Amino acid sequence: MAFVSFVGRVLFASIFLLSAWQEFNEFGVDGGPAAKSLEPKFHIFSKHVLSHTGVQVPDVEIKYLVAAAIALKGIGGLLFIFGSSFGAYLLLLHQALATPILYDFYNYDADKKEFGQIFIKFTQSLALLGALLFFIGMKNSMPRRQLKRKVPKTKTG
Repeated sequence: MAFVSFVGRVLFASIFLLSAWQEFNEFGVDGGPAAKSLEPKFHIFSKHVLSHTGVQVPDVEIKYLVAAAIALKGIGGLLFIFGSSFGAYLLLLHQALATPILYDFYNYDADKKEFGQIFIKFTQSLALLGALLFFIGMKNSMPRRQLKRKVPKTKTG
């Protein structure tokens, strides 16, 4: 059963690791294509946050956001493969921050083709988020192994 669990974690983490590897290879000086596609979405997201909450999202260079996403996915994915809750928390952080920015279906009309495609990717991302929450919950609900203590033999005299 432990081997099946390990294979499942490898397959699950491969989603994050492969996308992190692709973004890393294309990163370049300016953040690559990921930064170019993320920049307008991040600005729209910042405007939404400001209009709904009144909180100003700090201005950051997009290439640093892409680098942080690569690091979260890469480190989190590797740690997750070996069953680390910390790796799952890193992937959870990435999913929670990136999902509403990358898959902004709320900016499209429901009858447009882009709405359906982005909404499907958004729900898939929510499914990954749910799987990470399930993993963390299961990891925290299982008792940790305790070493068996040897009962000292009574000495009779």
